[in-house]
Amino acid sequence: MLVKYKLLFILLFGFGILYSQEIENDPDYIKTVILKPNTVNYYAPIMKLGQLFTFSFDDLNADERDYYYKIEHCDIDWNPSNLMESEFLNGYAEERIRDYENSFNTLQYYTHYSVTFPNDDTQIKISGNYLISLLNEDEEVVLTRRFVIYKPEVTVAVAISKSRDLKYYDTKQAVEFTINHSNFTINNANDEIFPVILQNNNWQTAISGLKPQFYRGTQLLYKYNKETSFWAGNEFLYFDSKSIRNPTLNIGRVELGRELYHSYLYTNNERIDQPYTLFEDVNGNFIVRILNNDNSSTDADYSWVHFSLESLEKLGKKEIYVSGNFNNWQLNESNKLTYNLDTKLYETKILLKQGFYNYQYVTKTVDGKISNKDIDGSFYQTENDYTVIVYYKKFGSRYTEVIGVGYGNSTKLIN
Repeated sequence: MLVKYKLLFILLFGFGILYSQEIENDPDYIKTVILKPNTVNYYAPIMKLGQLFTFSFDDLNADERDYYYKIEHCDIDWNPSNLMESEFLNGYAEERIRDYENSFNTLQYYTHYSVTFPNDDTQIKISGNYLISLLNEDEEVVLTRRFVIYKPEVTVAVAISKSRDLKYYDTKQAVEFTINHSNFTINNANDEIFPVILQNNNWQTAISGLKPQFYRGTQLLYKYNKETSFWAGNEFLYFDSKSIRNPTLNIGRVELGRELYHSYLYTNNERIDQPYTLFEDVNGNFIVRILNNDNSSTDADYSWVHFSLESLEKLGKKEIYVSGNFNNWQLNESNKLTYNLDTKLYETKILLKQGFYNYQYVTKTVDGKISNKDIDGSFYQTENDYTVIVYYKKFGSRYTEVIGVGYGNSTKLIN
């Protein structure tokens, strides 16, 4: 049953499901959720208006269930905006996902689902923050993901520097940026412009609430340092499971279990007291890939990937997690490490599809504070991606637009 008429039902009968609430943890049977533009080597769900992007996932139930997507327009704080569906898109906000295919020749059976936007049923027509929700056949929300649509009205120049605070000179990176609006009228930048800074496209550490410090013609200058500083962290760790039967990059051994393969990574040592070492990564992202086959969407298998960490740090009541974009940076029981008294290591295992993965070890306090430096330290030399998203809400407007996006990388420090 299609759900495109459910909104009318809610209006008539006065009740319904609150789809706008973000789901913090994905269900165990949904894996490898990807939301990204159809551009090679680009992983962040930040797209120009009209640009093609794809939402895909695997269902390990492998029974060809009916799934639907629902798209909602949000304000800058990711709450639902007051717009009618017809104001932010052409077509339908909800529709069934019709493109699906079962896995082929894999030990782990799954059904791979995929939908590309814009499509014949749904075309987004204004910029802003959006939530895409996955609904099951009972119209229950299975998972949600954020994405940003922008219309390039302004340009954003981004520069990265070391912290000016001597206490953090070797451990933090600061973001400076300039908004050029020569072809776009801004009447009151203090009340209309709201920039947000992301490090490696991770919303958990986003910085917002910044006002322009200087004005130069049609330029807004944000020369903050302390207020726009991020812990630089360390380079992401990585492994490559494209050959599921044999050890490859950073995989010590592979064993065939009762049902699936088990990939045991080499034990990681804490790096907080070690010298910084440069090696290439993809800043927390992952790429599904396999050897000798072109269709990794349905031919890639799943294996249990075993992580182990040797750490002597006194963490108190802090918990340790394996973190990365492979599960949307979520910290939950599925990627939490526990201490093994026999091996004297922190350990966990995660079911992952074949591919190249970046990951890091982060800690979380009892009050939810997350740190990427307790285990692996923080070094100003670390290569990080930074994104500045420019939100604009004109006085009297009913919604917040995104009028520009700028990018910077810490390989080019300005000091």
